[in-house]
Amino acid sequence: MKPTAAPKHDSRLATELAAFCKNAVSQPQQRRDSFPTSPLWAEAARTGTALWLDTGDVDAARALWTREFQALTTNNTLLNKEVQKGLYDELVPDVAALVRGLQKDIAEQHLVQEIAFVLNAVHGLKLVRTFDADVSVELHTAIANDVEASYQYGKRFHAICPDRFIVKVPLTPAGLLAARRLHDDGIRLNFTLGFSARQNYLIALLSQPTWVNVFMGRINAFLSDNKLGDGVNAGEKATLASQRVLRRLKKNPGIDVRQIGASMRSGQQCFDLLGLDVFTIPTAAAKEFVEKKFALDSLQDRTGGDPTVTFAAGADEQKNRLAVFWTVDDAFERAMCQLAAIDPKTLTPESLVAFLASAGCGDLFAAMSADEQARVAKEGKIPVFASWNARVQQGTASWDGILTAAALASFTLDQAALDERIARLL
Repeated sequence: MKPTAAPKHDSRLATELAAFCKNAVSQPQQRRDSFPTSPLWAEAARTGTALWLDTGDVDAARALWTREFQALTTNNTLLNKEVQKGLYDELVPDVAALVRGLQKDIAEQHLVQEIAFVLNAVHGLKLVRTFDADVSVELHTAIANDVEASYQYGKRFHAICPDRFIVKVPLTPAGLLAARRLHDDGIRLNFTLGFSARQNYLIALLSQPTWVNVFMGRINAFLSDNKLGDGVNAGEKATLASQRVLRRLKKNPGIDVRQIGASMRSGQQCFDLLGLDVFTIPTAAAKEFVEKKFALDSLQDRTGGDPTVTFAAGADEQKNRLAVFWTVDDAFERAMCQLAAIDPKTLTPESLVAFLASAGCGDLFAAMSADEQARVAKEGKIPVFASWNARVQQGTASWDGILTAAALASFTLDQAALDERIARLL
């Protein structure tokens, strides 16, 4: 789907669709104190970690939810799973009629995008009211490279539920600039698809969101699936390195960015990373954490650790640039400080990419041919080492950047499946 000129956040279409979303969710607002408390999760929270569940499934969340949890995260994949259940099929014709009545000449692909936005917001409101929680809602992948559309849809999400919605923006050059505009408007942001400390250094200085991520499970899977190592501790090491960077950056006026540990795979990871700013925990990992029955006095802040990563015999950490996930060197910091001195309002995605290239950081956003973009999508969430190693060694691509591109491609496929269901109902 091609990017669209997004309706303004204060347009009649945006206003009426916002009202539709609010009216579509009929259940009453629950109160946090109506849920049970958990000594285990309470002790985990006392380490300084905010507890979020990473699911859009109401029943799965309800089975684990205690008053110690603060938020839920959704994304294109998780929302697609819920929409494919048919939960919102009856809404689609009503939204379509409303949109067509206000914008008679709307192209079908843009109509589908508007309906997808509504379903995302309605499901987010359902989670807010069911769990008395903050909820992260994610932008449509079609606008990932469109600054203005990302800004307008971010504003529209915020207007629907300003106290509880957190807008998720993906790591693209356009996303960086849209996020800064949204931040300047006082909107809470969950900046997603991050895989390294250096990516989050860039995001924190330029976009200044509320939260950033490291998708740790996918880093570990990248090493193990490609037989570069045992896949143990690499994601954790990257997450802790990013946490240290962000805590150091808090010395800068106006920057208060918090670290999310994302793509968690086990209850043990929850234990090993206690004290991190935020956990966004898939239900399987949360259930495992409970089942392990850790002693309460063993739940302590562990963010001072720096776990060891073991690479396979044939994997050269330096030559293959495998330490990129947790390394922020002096040259990179100097480049980011130069970028921070530029007025972000003067930047475009193209000029931002050009600056990064001139500063020796062009590998963050690798230029890809159509064949390479197709290869990223075909390989799925975990890139194939042999496909990209030559480019990484040449310095024209990086493992963190390729993992980000792979994640966005994966979300795009799931978004397309959601959009296809909507189109069939029109």
